[in-house]
Order: sequence, then C-alpha cells, then structure tokens
Amino acid sequence: MNHWVRARFTPNLPLGKDGRRVTASAEHRSAAREAAKEGMVLLKNENEVLPLRPGARVALFGKGTIDYVKGGGGSGDVASPYVHNILDGFLALSGEVSVFPDSAEFYRHYVQEAYSQGGIPGLIPEPEVPGDLLQRAAAWTDTAVVSFSRYSGEGWDRKSDFGGPEYEPEDGFTHIHLADTIFQHSDFYLTEAENRMLQDVTVHFPKVIVLLNVGGMADTRWIRDNDTVSAALITWQGGMEGGDAAAELLMGHGSPSGKLADTFAGTLEDYPSTEGFHASDGYVDYTDDIYVGYRYFETIPGAAEKVVYPFGYGLSYTSFALTDATGWTEQPGKGGQGEGTFSAEVHISLCITNTGKYPGKEVVQLYYSAPQGLLGKPLRVLGDYRKTRLLEPGESQRIEFVLPAERMASYDDMGKICKSAWVLEAGEYHFYVGTDVRGQLQPAAGSCKAAHNGGGCGSAGKPECPDADRKVLKGEKSGTGVFSWNLEENVVTKQCSARLVPEKLEKRMLADGSYEKLPLREQSDPDENIFTPLKYPEEIECIAPEVRYRKSRPAYQAPECPQLADVAEGKMTLQEFIQSLSDEDLTWLLSGTPNTGCANTFGWGNLPESGVPNIMTEDGPAGVRFEEETGVRTTAFPCSTLLACTWNPDAVYEVGRAGGEEARENNIYVWLTPAVNIHRSPLCGRNFEYYSEDPFLAGKQAAAMVRGIQSSHVAACLKHFALNNKETNRKNSDSRVSERAAREIYLKQFEIVIREANPWSVMSSYNLINGCRASENHDLLTGILREEWGYDGTVTTDWWGCGEQYKECAAGNDVKMGCGFPDRLQKAMEKGAVTRSQMETAARHILTTILRLDD
Repeated sequence: MNHWVRARFTPNLPLGKDGRRVTASAEHRSAAREAAKEGMVLLKNENEVLPLRPGARVALFGKGTIDYVKGGGGSGDVASPYVHNILDGFLALSGEVSVFPDSAEFYRHYVQEAYSQGGIPGLIPEPEVPGDLLQRAAAWTDTAVVSFSRYSGEGWDRKSDFGGPEYEPEDGFTHIHLADTIFQHSDFYLTEAENRMLQDVTVHFPKVIVLLNVGGMADTRWIRDNDTVSAALITWQGGMEGGDAAAELLMGHGSPSGKLADTFAGTLEDYPSTEGFHASDGYVDYTDDIYVGYRYFETIPGAAEKVVYPFGYGLSYTSFALTDATGWTEQPGKGGQGEGTFSAEVHISLCITNTGKYPGKEVVQLYYSAPQGLLGKPLRVLGDYRKTRLLEPGESQRIEFVLPAERMASYDDMGKICKSAWVLEAGEYHFYVGTDVRGQLQPAAGSCKAAHNGGGCGSAGKPECPDADRKVLKGEKSGTGVFSWNLEENVVTKQCSARLVPEKLEKRMLADGSYEKLPLREQSDPDENIFTPLKYPEEIECIAPEVRYRKSRPAYQAPECPQLADVAEGKMTLQEFIQSLSDEDLTWLLSGTPNTGCANTFGWGNLPESGVPNIMTEDGPAGVRFEEETGVRTTAFPCSTLLACTWNPDAVYEVGRAGGEEARENNIYVWLTPAVNIHRSPLCGRNFEYYSEDPFLAGKQAAAMVRGIQSSHVAACLKHFALNNKETNRKNSDSRVSERAAREIYLKQFEIVIREANPWSVMSSYNLINGCRASENHDLLTGILREEWGYDGTVTTDWWGCGEQYKECAAGNDVKMGCGFPDRLQKAMEKGAVTRSQMETAARHILTTILRLDD
C-alpha cells in the first residue's frame, strides 16, 4: 500500500474531476471574486448614487485606477496569472457602462511608466491631473470614480506624528523609504497631491464616487464630512479579481454586505496604541490592556467622539428591519465559587426583513455589556453574529443566537475575586442586537412581555413559551440594553494557573481611562544560553537547511529499519516507531528539510531511511505563494482584512477550500495560513494579513479558513502565536502585556480556532512576550496551548527566528524552521539542557501531523 504519494514523488497531477488543473481555475477565481464582493464595505451612498444604472458613463481618476494593489507584500504576496484593476473591471462590463477613454489612458500611461522605472504598486506618487482633461471629462459625464491605493507589507510599520521606525528594514526592503518620500505624515492620510486631485475632481463633477484600495484602517473623515463626495466603497486589497468585484458592485451586480472589522477613527493619534508604538525598537508596552479597538472607543470617556465609522458598520443598497425579538436563558445553574457548576446560555431570537428594493444580505450582531464589578469591563463586547442568506425584497429570515454565559467571563489575573480564574461577576448583563456596535434593536412593545406571560410568541419558528428552566428576558427601551439578565453571585467558570505574567509592564488602563499598577515577576534573561549564541543575521537569517548525509545502499532492497507506513497500517504504534529512532534521527526530524518540487519555504521530515516523507510548506495568507521562476501561477485571494469584513464564515471556508486544493495539487502539504494577530494598532504594517481588532470575529472567520483548507487534506498553519503586533525589529521586540489582556484579547482568537477547527500546525512568533521569546515560552506553548487547550498538532517556529533550538524544544516548540541545527540540539541533549523525552514528544507531534496528511 502506497502512502504520501504526492509528497514522495511530487507528480503534480491535476486534481480536477475532469482532469484539468484546479490551480487558478475559473472556479477558484470566481470564489476569489465573490469573497471580495462580500467583504467590500460601503461607507457612504448619498442620494442613492449607487448602484450605477445601465448605460452609465463614468470618468476614472486617481492613479489607483491602474495602480491597483491586489494584496500585501512579503509572505503575503502571490504570483497570480493576472491582476484586474478598476479600469479592467469596468471594461469587462462594457455593455452596461462606458468609460471616458482619455483619463483612463492618462493614468495607464503614467503607471506603466512608473512601473518600468522600478515603481511598486501602491508606492508611486499621485500625478497632477491636466486641467483640460478634467474639462473634457466633465463635458462627457457627470459621474467620476476616484481610486486611492495603498501598499502594505511584511517587515515594516507605518509612521505617525509620534515617530516611526529608526532601523534599516530587513532583507533589503526599500518600501519604507519610498513611503517616507511619498506620504508626508503617514499613508493613513491622503497626500497633498491626492487632496488636490480630489478637490479638482469634486469641483468638476456633481457625483463623485471614492474607492479605497487599502489593507487596513485609514483616515476617512474627508469622506464622512465632505458633501461633495457622494459615495465611498472600501474595496480593500481584493486579490487578482478585486477590480472586477468592485466594478460589479458599483454596477449593482450584488449589494454591498461587508462590515468593518475595525474601528475607523479620525487620526492615528486617536488610537491609544499609537503613542507608545515607536517609543522603542526593543519593546512595546500594551498599557491599553483589554481596551483595544471598539472596546476602547465605546468605553473610555471622551473616546467615542473620535470615531468616524464604528466597528461593524457597513451600508447596503437595500434596507433591513429587525423585529419580533425574544430572549431567554436556559439551565442557569446556581452559581457560586465552584468551577464547573454553571452552564447558563442566553438565547436571543429575532426576525430580519429586507424592506428595500434590492436583494441583499445583512449582518446581525449581538453584543453584551457585563457589570463593571471589581475587574472592570468594556461597555460592549461582540458575543455572536450571523450573516443572512440573500434576501429578496420583502423576504424575512429568523436569526437564533445561543450565547454560552462562560463566553462573557473575564480573567482575574490579580486575585480581586479569584486569582488566575475566568470569572462571571454578579450583576446585570445587558444584550444588544443591531447592525454595528452602536446599533440597537428596539423590539415591538409587549412582544417579550407576551411570551413572559405565557402568551403566543407571535411568529412561526419562535421557541415555545418558557417552562421552569427558561426565563424570557424583558425588553427595554431605556438605552441600557435590548435584553438584560441578572446574575446574583460571582461564578468561576474555569480555574487556571498564572502564566505569561509581566516582568516590566508597570501599569494598565482601566474602564474609566485611569491606570492601575501591576505586580511584576522577577526578570529573566532571554539570551541565557549554554552555547555561544548564533550571530544574527549572518548565522541565522535565510540559511537553507543542510542536506542530510545518506549512505549508499541497494536501490531495490527493502529497508531494514521500521517504516512510518507500518504505523499508518497499524503494524506498530507511533511510540514504538519513535523509540526505534536514534538521537541523531530525532535531531534531524526536529529541523527543517530542503525544498523539493516547487516549494520555497522548506519542509519537515529528514528521515528517508525510516520512510518519513519530506512534507513541504508554503506561504502565504492570500494564496499559495510560489516563486515566479517556477512558472506556477496560483489564485490571489483577497487579503485577510477583507475576509474578516465578510462576517461570513461560509465565504471564508470556500477560500480556504480552494487554496487547500491548490496547495495539494502542487504537492504542498502545509499552507502557512491563517494569521490571526489582533489589529491592535493601525501602525502595524502586517495588518492586511490579519483579520480584526476583535478576537471573536477573527477566531470565527479564521476557524472557517482552517476547516476549508484541511478539507483538502492539507494542514493549515495558524500563526503567529502570539502578540506579533509590530514588524519593527520583530525578532527582538518584547510585547509587554498583562496576563488578562493576553488571554482575553491576544490569545482568544487562537483558542477559538484551536477548539473549533483543530489546525494541524501552529507557528510560534518571532517576538518576545514579557521577556521570553514566544518560541521558547513554556507558559505559552505547553501551559496554555497544550495543557489548557488540549492541542496535539505540530508547533513550528517562524522562519529564521532568534530562539535557541534546545530551549524551544524544551518549551514545547517541535520543529525549527527554515533550518534547524541538529548538531547543537544533540550537544544540548548530551549536556542535559534538553531531554530525549522532550525530543520524542516533539517527534510525536510532527509525525502525528504527517500521518494525518497521508494520501
């Protein structure tokens, strides 16, 4: 019986049912386009200027018309067969819309010339528009579409008025220097040239539609406050079909249904993370604690007025009504201090109706407000969400939410109630249902009361009226909440142990905007080492793995040693197989292996004599990324921020499924995605690769991605675990955070993905966490990931990090990438710094994953 055929022989055989390749197939390109349409966010639509009517004439302005950014750079880039920009999208609909040719040609010539001189998409200046061109265009049409584009990339961050990175970007990146030349303050804002161009266009055209081709948060005050801007659509970095998707939405081929996955504030300085972001290249103090994104803006006094567009916001061409809401609890338990005595659920049921004139989808969002108590809480927290199916005008759908009470628990890291425990504090819990964080459903008078009194529920599909174990929650119109529930006693939902305790973070923010002092643990030395540390970068960065020496042997003779296939066929246990391996074998198994086929990020294996296949890995989050020279072109999907803004796990699943198929067809078994670090700050250069400021939304969307990928029998690799929220000096920057903030904000999305989708691999991050490298952090990798969450897959380092391999192995990191150091690892074992047992544990995790990948 053959095992791991594609991994061993890299046959590159097509996987399509009809014998055709699925890579960059029409089906996958369609999935990319449909996902892009689902995640684009309509910010403004005055006088229903959108959708454009059939026969419309448009004049296109802004170099972003041609200078389209499909996705971020670095590991997030994809070599795709083509990229369709905004002009391409309109030209594909030439039977419905006419494009003013002169302005299109002006920008096409300008951008092509800039690219020929080494220009990078999203990083070329905005040209001045000739006055006569504007006049001719205005005589031809009254409608202008203005496009702005921005580049995002790995390895560098945005600057702000508080400062910017003061180091030379790694790998010879020149992007930061280009950005400094083009963007006077930051690419968060329009440049002076862009402002002039926009003003010139608005003077000449009564209808101005703005498109934002960006990877993350941006200044949008000039959209909200400018009456001369009629409509605005955030198209994000929409992948290879992004221009098509945007044009189709503008022409009414679908109604926008994306919702913001982040809060859009007016300035960079409005975000609490900005001031200290570039204070040091060596560390970041997470003094904002749990008050990240809308948790800050909706809670801290005076912050709400800084918001331009709130979390969860997004318009549609149609309109919706939320009605007929009922809430109740089930099995509330009795509470008390004992863990495991409480299993209450909050149920909310409501009806949503399309009351407009276009088919469309809406996202119904459930928020809760927990009592402030002793711990302090955000004013509102996302508890659940649901995107409707496509509703025709007049059509309704019933939405049912089930919110486990334990989801609302807070982590007590200081012992104010119960130290190192998840706690529900006694008091009133309020529940809000709406279409953004500030929206609130006002139910019809008496609807909840009727159910409470045993009357009819008034709608088909509503739950039966409550019995003794159900309590219908009272509707309120006072602004305190749609529904409320009173918890009489504090409840410990889970007792943990103190982990990731800070050693240098002195204070953290409280709900009233003040700060409290934090207790600190004894400081440690992250560079402590039994060896002379390897020199960075010359002995670490971009070092390819060694090719393991293999003695000559008869080519057709059956191997004498046990084979991994024996485990797959049940002839021996995995533990028996591992015990048959020598110490040297283990050190090689725990280290990266050279590339095979068209892979370029190396793999796992290194034991050919024992029948262990070399399993290849590949970047990246927006598509399977191969080097241009391989000739393999894959589908470039939308960036992760856009996928989060779909608020639709089904759409993200389809992207994961398609990407997983492309990986497998090209003999890649580990796809290094999704990346789920929190959008703590708009300054992080890698936000395009991450999902949201909210861990629940990020976790749910990314879990769908993992399920999609692994449906193709390819391992998803969840990354970057954890707190990799800054690219500047990322391999040596210390993320200083409270244990509560770590658990509630920065680890929660990882936990959701682990528990709901079980990714077969996890990537530890480069950075330090409270003075200890993430890849060497026993609290993180063993205490939380394995002991608390029960994870049994493979943990790999990020590529060419500065951790020492024996310390990583002892902490629970299984494989060192892109290359390991087998000789150092074996010497460390001989010195007693790492044990054979610890190496066998790592081997079990790696081989368990490889066994899951069997053909």
